[in-house]
Amino acid sequence: MSGSGLTGRDAATADVSSEAPPPDAPTVLELDDVSKSFGDEAVIDDLSLSVREGEILTLLGPSGCGKTTTLRLVAGLDRPDAGTVRLHGETVSGPESHVPPEDRGVGVVFQEFALFPHLTAAENVGFGLQDRPEAEREARVAELLDLVGLADRGDAHPDELSGGQQQRVALARAIAPEPAVVLLDEPFSNLDVDLRVEMREEVRRILKTAGVTAVSVTHDQEEALSISDRVAVVNDGRIEQSGAPESVFQQPESRFVAGFLGHAAFLPGRVVGGEVRTGLGPVDRACVDGLTGAYDRVDVDILVRPDDVRAVPDGDAPDGRVRARRYLGPTVLYEVELDDGTAVECMHNHDESLAIGEPVEVVLSAGHDLAWFPADQRE
Repeated sequence: MSGSGLTGRDAATADVSSEAPPPDAPTVLELDDVSKSFGDEAVIDDLSLSVREGEILTLLGPSGCGKTTTLRLVAGLDRPDAGTVRLHGETVSGPESHVPPEDRGVGVVFQEFALFPHLTAAENVGFGLQDRPEAEREARVAELLDLVGLADRGDAHPDELSGGQQQRVALARAIAPEPAVVLLDEPFSNLDVDLRVEMREEVRRILKTAGVTAVSVTHDQEEALSISDRVAVVNDGRIEQSGAPESVFQQPESRFVAGFLGHAAFLPGRVVGGEVRTGLGPVDRACVDGLTGAYDRVDVDILVRPDDVRAVPDGDAPDGRVRARRYLGPTVLYEVELDDGTAVECMHNHDESLAIGEPVEVVLSAGHDLAWFPADQRE
């Protein structure tokens, strides 16, 4: 992983933000039909996934869905009740074997960073390199401190560093021994909002520059979509959908995924010929993803997100009223109740003002194919 030769200064000019590993990249981590229960509660249920070399995969889901338990199974901190965990093709957890955490070659960045308070930043980074010759260890520590932008802070103790700096030290320490995979447990949850956004970009840059394979867990949708090459949405111990952030967001395969990845409204409609008839008027069938001729005369729900629609005051044909308003700074989120009782949310610029109770015409303005779900599968 240290063979890239890029320092922190070099990396600043390198375009690594969008580099996903090629499809034929070797598989580093595999979980096959893994299950885990605590008492009578099944936390992980026949979960399978694989991670390619150099890939950043994020397990995204609500609290209690099993994502952190999955991370602990990979790290070896817990042992699965069934199934197999493999690293580079070698079984590290299975029916007849369990390699302890210290022998797996797995790095972990904990939620609270867990730096040793009595050690300097450089000593923390070099903690897992005690078996290397001193000159090699010092060179590796210097390389990583430069990579994370802390070349001049090696003598500082954790309490002398900001939260973002502590996180960089924790990440450098995790990747110093060149592990097979680095695990990040809610890595940004202890940072304030502004720093969180900055550190997402910084952590992705560091991981990509170092060529690290990483698995992160979070319940924050924006975090998962921004840092990952691939997102796996977890619900009740199972992966509901896995794919590139754009595809998971724009083509969700379940209502749960659609709703968990952002504001979602489901617009009822009926397929008739070349259009879907909805409370907002007809929608061209060609604009609805995968809605083939087999679905003629079928009731469907079209997924509509706030940036897909606009509420127009004093429209020629009002079809709803503003029911709620949420000011978000740069934007305002309006909730509109349509005449048929359906609620949709519309995202507007902060300088566009609509009054509560105001009649509006809701205009569909999406510039992409819309996802849909059969009406008979409503939850």
